Amino acid sequence: MNEALLRSLTPSVLGILVRRGADFAAAEDAVQDALVEAVRVWPTDPPRDPKGWLITVAWRRFLDASRADAARRRREDLVEEEPAPGPAPAADDTLQLYFLCAHPSLTPSSAVALTLRAVGGLTTRQIAQAYLVPEATMAQRISRAKRTVSGVRFDRPGDVATVLRVLYLVFNEGYSGDVDLAAEAIRLTRQLAAAIDHPEVAGLLALMLLHHARRAARTAPDGSLVPLAEQDRSRWDTGSIAEGVEILQAALARDRLGEFQAQAAIAALHADAPRAEETDWVQIVEWYDELVRLTDNPIVRLNRAVAVGEADGPRAGLVALAVLDDSLPRHAAVAAYLHERDGDPVTAARLYTEAARKAPNLAERDHLTRRAARLNTQQRR
Repeated sequence: MNEALLRSLTPSVLGILVRRGADFAAAEDAVQDALVEAVRVWPTDPPRDPKGWLITVAWRRFLDASRADAARRRREDLVEEEPAPGPAPAADDTLQLYFLCAHPSLTPSSAVALTLRAVGGLTTRQIAQAYLVPEATMAQRISRAKRTVSGVRFDRPGDVATVLRVLYLVFNEGYSGDVDLAAEAIRLTRQLAAAIDHPEVAGLLALMLLHHARRAARTAPDGSLVPLAEQDRSRWDTGSIAEGVEILQAALARDRLGEFQAQAAIAALHADAPRAEETDWVQIVEWYDELVRLTDNPIVRLNRAVAVGEADGPRAGLVALAVLDDSLPRHAAVAAYLHERDGDPVTAARLYTEAARKAPNLAERDHLTRRAARLNTQQRR
């Protein structure tokens, strides 16, 4: 495999796709898929015209992705901006597609990645960020998943746990504002909850409702982020909160705790506090301990450090943070916040600036930059 040849052809192929009408981000995804396919095929079947081969394969990948994106947008048009409470409407085929993509022949991680790309309409870059892996690694994972299922019959749907993971990641992408899929994820989770009597399905629905209830208060009129502690709680959707808490209580009563129920319990404790100062951080730490036991996820441990800092003081939070890998996403932002609360504005400002450089989106970068600027201004006075 001539990797140098592939690298030399990439800019030209990318430019041709853009001139044919593909937007740059979609063209990048398509070319990357084509490069992965070339790595697989060329050693045993080298093409006579490498550039023409790459253009053909990349253009087909772009068309496939465009069709999937158009189908997703048609589904979104059917959904109101705020999901209505109560029983779900009659099911369409979208949820079935989620189950079919979660095929038993795939590993859970590959099934989730494939579903997010093929049905959810997310880009390879967004999926890689959700999984905390390099974009090239995720591109290869998705390509392998496509090859695995290309010759199998889709008559054995995947398991509920994988579908829940996909719905959760789709909701998070929609909630972040990069792709507006949060309401669609809630709609599909309602359908799943109506069809399957499972406490984790209920837990995921409760979690989505509790987070979605705060959506209107998450940004200021100028589009800037508003941290949870500073949000106008009168703008929270009390109806969604009440529904989410009711669903969660029924799920917890079944004594089959899972990670989505534990996350929903944390969200419910935030929603229950009339003011940020009245948040029951001790209970939140206890629920994070349950989440660590259930998942051993490094991001859960990072969030737990924040909770410990609120419950037991910033020094305790910094101790909990010290054992974690500082390359974790938002590690610098958490460290900055805890140092600020501990009375160390110099370190906090430096860490906010570092966190801003690593921020995954513009709104978060601007928020962190403003935090650093405020502390630097205070020091100069």
